[in-house]
Amino acid sequence: MSALNNRLGRRSFLKLGAIASAFSASNVFASDEAIKASSQEELRQAYPNSKKVKTICTHCSVGCGVVAEVKDGMWLRHEVAQDHPVSAGGHCCKGADMIDKYRATNRLRFPIEKVGGKWKRTSWDDAMGKIAAKLSAIREQHGPDAVMWLGSAKVSNEQSYYIRKFAAFFGTNNIDHQARI
Repeated sequence: MSALNNRLGRRSFLKLGAIASAFSASNVFASDEAIKASSQEELRQAYPNSKKVKTICTHCSVGCGVVAEVKDGMWLRHEVAQDHPVSAGGHCCKGADMIDKYRATNRLRFPIEKVGGKWKRTSWDDAMGKIAAKLSAIREQHGPDAVMWLGSAKVSNEQSYYIRKFAAFFGTNNIDHQARI
């Protein structure tokens, strides 16, 4: 390996890497499968009969403007509101990623519990009942400070508010967050 390093300098390596990248990219984009021509109408309205709704990004408390495209109650795509006074046509990567979190196929959409070593779908009422009973038992046995509530950079501003309120109603001030915004 050291003999190869002696013959090929860093600058030469970077040049060869750039040439190889350009060559492979040109082969990918030259194929007919990689590029599909779209009409202007498809670009303007990819989902016919959908409705565009001006709203606010729910990721953090900045309040950036978003134009969501909705059809039959389903959020299909979104774009940045160019005329919004707060975001002024800009968007952070987390706000731009909101649609991907909503449409993710691995997103949990119903409660599950592990029974006999296997995950089993359960009802919302049953799940909430079990969680409430366990939290009540912990609170009675060890006091409200035996529990800590954690926020997340993946929850919205409103969800953070509810987590904080829930902790206060539970009777504790043990709450933290791992914000990276």
